Amino acid sequence: MGSSVRLTILVGNCLIQNIRFIQGFSAMKRPSYPAFHGWPQVLLGALFFASASGSVFPTSGALGQETKESTGKETKAQSEEKSPLFMRVSQTDAGQPQALECAVAKYKIASGPYAGAVVDLIGAVHVGEKSYYQRLNSMFKSYEAILYELVAESTDKPQKSERRRGGNPISSIQTGMKDALKLSFQLEEIDYRAKNFVHADMNPSEFSDDMAKRNDGLLSMAARLMGAGFALQGSKKSNDSQAEMTAAMLSRNPLRMRRAMANQFESLDNQMVGIADKDGKSTLLTERNAKAFSVLEEQLKAGKRKLGVFYGAGHFPDMHERLIKDFGAELVETDWVEAWNLRTDAIK
Repeated sequence: MGSSVRLTILVGNCLIQNIRFIQGFSAMKRPSYPAFHGWPQVLLGALFFASASGSVFPTSGALGQETKESTGKETKAQSEEKSPLFMRVSQTDAGQPQALECAVAKYKIASGPYAGAVVDLIGAVHVGEKSYYQRLNSMFKSYEAILYELVAESTDKPQKSERRRGGNPISSIQTGMKDALKLSFQLEEIDYRAKNFVHADMNPSEFSDDMAKRNDGLLSMAARLMGAGFALQGSKKSNDSQAEMTAAMLSRNPLRMRRAMANQFESLDNQMVGIADKDGKSTLLTERNAKAFSVLEEQLKAGKRKLGVFYGAGHFPDMHERLIKDFGAELVETDWVEAWNLRTDAIK
């Protein structure tokens, strides 16, 4: 059960993350991915949130590690004491869950042609509190450029009138899970038409070409993930977590589902390796990150010095390494934004 739930969570999240790519894929006359609309809707949705769009896999426990309730920021010295976190569940001293939080990790380039530039990695989840998206929209105004993820043509920015299209299984999952958790949907709340928004992702042709070059697809990727998932089975904590996830989904209690899904991040932290092929790369994660950072360098060359990268937190461990190794940046501060309210009074 444990491995299959984690696998379903990942694939469901991949589908949601790349909705425009999937919707338009058949029109391109390219090999189509298998249909997933026959899978139980509630299981597909189960990681419709698990993040962190695209791929929800940390290294060194980065995404789901639970922490005590925080003051909101960590200094450079604190960040260097451990591997950086990009998503966490905050708790009270008594162990009561308070919130699922996404990082805003600030990096400063110390030397070279872009010395002094600041790049923030801004974590995204596909469904969240309306207040979470309102805070992000307000925050985004302070950046010269916000680089965003979306497998689509660079000119194809989501418009509110078309962000929710009926008549397809992906829309049904979006609507069902948003309503089940009593949360809002990212594409309906974020202002992608803002002038400083810059597309920093593959287009559908690039995505499918890279998959074809790797002779890869969702089924082969799923097989790799299944193998990685088996390694995580067996512990009492893992089994208890899976049992709680199943019970929460069956209960239809929004708060119980939120808490169970938030806690699933903790058990996904060793599966980063599972998504990669034999060369350690993957279209879904590393190669899309490479495309995003080519756009980042273009923006830096154009003279911009305060930039944000708005991507799913699962992309950030790899992006963290790229910023340090390729740009000579250092992590100077981490702020935290509440994405889900997990308190007892969260659902009113």
